Amino acid sequence: MIKDNLILIGKSESKEVFLLPNQMNRHGLIAGASGTGKTVTLKVIAESLSDLGVPTFLADIKGDINGMIQEGDYSKIEERVSSMNIDDFSVKKYPVHFFDVYQENGHPVRATVESMGPLLISRMLDLSEAQQGVLNIVFKVAKDMNLALYDLKDLQAMVSYVGEKSSELTIKYGNVTKQSVGAILRQLLVLEQEGGDIFFGQPSLNIDDWFYTIGQQGVMNILDCRKLVNKPTLYSTFMLWLLNVLYESLPEVGDLSKPKMVFFFDEAHLLFNNCPRNLMEKIIQTVKLIRSKGVGIFFISQSPTDIPNEVLAQLSNRIQHALRAYTPSEIKAVKLAAESFRENPLFNTADVITNMKTGTALVSVLDDEGAPSMVEQVKIVPPRSYMGAVDTYLQKKTIENDVLFGKYEKSIDNLSAFEEIEDIIEKEAFYKEEQIKQKEQQKLEAAKAKQEAKEAERREKNNKTLFDRVARKTINRIENEASKQIMKTASSFLKSFLKK
Repeated sequence: MIKDNLILIGKSESKEVFLLPNQMNRHGLIAGASGTGKTVTLKVIAESLSDLGVPTFLADIKGDINGMIQEGDYSKIEERVSSMNIDDFSVKKYPVHFFDVYQENGHPVRATVESMGPLLISRMLDLSEAQQGVLNIVFKVAKDMNLALYDLKDLQAMVSYVGEKSSELTIKYGNVTKQSVGAILRQLLVLEQEGGDIFFGQPSLNIDDWFYTIGQQGVMNILDCRKLVNKPTLYSTFMLWLLNVLYESLPEVGDLSKPKMVFFFDEAHLLFNNCPRNLMEKIIQTVKLIRSKGVGIFFISQSPTDIPNEVLAQLSNRIQHALRAYTPSEIKAVKLAAESFRENPLFNTADVITNMKTGTALVSVLDDEGAPSMVEQVKIVPPRSYMGAVDTYLQKKTIENDVLFGKYEKSIDNLSAFEEIEDIIEKEAFYKEEQIKQKEQQKLEAAKAKQEAKEAERREKNNKTLFDRVARKTINRIENEASKQIMKTASSFLKSFLKK
């Protein structure tokens, strides 16, 4: 709840503990075993941000965050409010935009294939390094050919096309093996069966729709993840894409008096399980840099050890609920969690972590100068909205009365790679057929020319033979005539001579 424009998160025996709005973009961690109160803490922070006019994004894993749209039941929290000496507490409801990848409990939220990119899709498909390299080539070829990749059938068509043209493309783009192409197509088929054909497409999410305020309250954007979380890699990759869209879309703003948005990433450990190094580096970079865009991120998980150290080091506001410690690994996790806090001389942090009741937590926040406060054991203030899931009818009515209703409900199939590749293949087939016809025609013309040349040669040869025969006859005749004339002249001369 809000007190003096600060977020009252809880009370210890001696003091109130506040989250400072101007330090919320330094990110945070909400950790604790199942059933220790993490969801209550998340609701309290999100409600307070809404009251400050700050929109939020929340992943609803269990379907119990949708209670934000209904006033809380004061009779169930009256005792807690009284025990914490909170005088100005009142229940209220909050404005919510519901989203759902599977289009069942919220506005459809879609991504285009090209906006998600080869790195995240490789993670989604669990591709090997070699297969990821081929997928990179597929995206590059599509870009060079000015082919839009919107939905799953676009990507499937593009992968098939690159596979068919592999021998031609290898010289320019690198090796494209039939095995990798086949593996990618198989994984795309699995993704399609898991709902990929639903959440890849258009209209894709416009991130501006997350920044609504109604009255003075920031709208909560709640993504129903009850079905999505059953596909852990799909869930974590899609959440990371949403976070990346925020990062890529927003301008640099530096430090603000309050954040532009706070993003709550529940079941955060799923993001880092078996995460390849190149993707991990992208996550670390996003967490480091997105705060300059005015965005805060809260990771929610069972233990701080679920979060890699490079990311954990960026989470400055920490709320630790109880942890169980029965095994050596759990005892070690408790010790590491305790060591992450600035020590309070009044208690042993490790002992407190294992003995806290539900609804209490160890809290360390940043002060005005950005330094972490001494850890305090506090009782978390109750949320003002309804705890638990609300009636499905009420949620449906909220969705239908939402200003966004109708914007995303109907999918759009614009001209893209799938249709254009069909046209390209037809043109290539026609061109190939024309080339074959042209080659056949050239062969026929060459054969005809060769035959004509032979005929000309034969005629020339025949003509030459005829000429030779005529010439020989003429020469013979001339020679005979000359001989006769010579003989006649000689005879006449001899006769004349003899007469003398």
